[in-house]
Amino acid sequence: MKDLLEIRNEIDEVDRKILELFEYRMELTQAVARYKKESGKPIYDRKREEEKIASLKAIAKDKNNHKAVEDLFLQIMSLSRRLQYTLLDNFDDLGFTSVNKLSPQQGTKVAFYGEIGSYTEQAMLQYFSAEVDGISMGTFEEVMQAVKEGQVDYGVLPIENSSTGSVTDIYDLLADYDNYIIGEHVIKIEHCLWGLPQAKIEDIKRIYSHRQGLMQCSKFLKKHGSIEVIDGGSTAGCAKRIMEEADITQAAIASRRAGEYYGLKLLNDSIHNEDNNSTRFIIITNRKIFYKEATRTGICFTLPHRSGALYHMLSYFIYNNINMTRIESRPIPGKTFEYRFFVDIEGSLMHPSVKNALHCIKQEASDVKILGSYIHGYKK
Repeated sequence: MKDLLEIRNEIDEVDRKILELFEYRMELTQAVARYKKESGKPIYDRKREEEKIASLKAIAKDKNNHKAVEDLFLQIMSLSRRLQYTLLDNFDDLGFTSVNKLSPQQGTKVAFYGEIGSYTEQAMLQYFSAEVDGISMGTFEEVMQAVKEGQVDYGVLPIENSSTGSVTDIYDLLADYDNYIIGEHVIKIEHCLWGLPQAKIEDIKRIYSHRQGLMQCSKFLKKHGSIEVIDGGSTAGCAKRIMEEADITQAAIASRRAGEYYGLKLLNDSIHNEDNNSTRFIIITNRKIFYKEATRTGICFTLPHRSGALYHMLSYFIYNNINMTRIESRPIPGKTFEYRFFVDIEGSLMHPSVKNALHCIKQEASDVKILGSYIHGYKK
């Protein structure tokens, strides 16, 4: 029996030979890329790759290695395609135009979700320092529709909370509408319980709020388990409802601004679960524009329904040294157990590495949409 050192020496020699052959194969790959560039042929040839894998598995001496052979050469072919995409160098036009800044002014129309006093209105007021005309909308989709049709210049919507996660409805709307993220803004959320001026907390039998507000205050609501909890839409809309209906047994979970605006009484402050409760809001437009100083880019895509498809899509970010900061999946309406993926990455549409990765994905995904490129975090 060979000793371990001898076996390792032989493995080292085999690895050197594999490396030599791999580098030669990548040289041939460059020649293939040049040919395809001149002839206009696509980089990805699925039929050719499937035939190649099948032929290699057929000549493998040990049938137990069939799966390993397939995995190995799928990876090699993936590396080959990435190199070819880089050499092709025809991926500059993504359809977006860079801008130095937005120019909101008095009269600029901005749609926001909820009533006056909503957190979304607060995000709008903080993001747009100019005296824009804020237009209240009753649903997320109404905001999307108004932006798409040009009834407003921009829209503001919540997309993620630090304690309850993503607002999944927004992802679906981003995929369905031809609107794009131009900015984002994060605000600290302070939920308070509001009632009529003469009410006491002992009087309350029903609490209204948006479902996100209810989830973010679940610990407080659990302590008052006898009180009925009702999803009533916008937090500010619920505050407005309490004053309009004038029922002493009703209360709303809403912001300080909303409660004070509608003349309600503070029954309990800071009732949210997490002290650092924050919500991220997106600013959308129907124009394909992005800040030159953008630091984050979002995309969504669908994939062929086959093994390894998602792995290969995400590998293009790895190959281009791009950090992926978020991935979400949402079911595709009408397609059982098929999903659309939403991905956020670091970098702007101006970065060559981002352009390369997006070009690769657009070549191989079933459908791709760039959701936008923007400055991450608070408004700069």
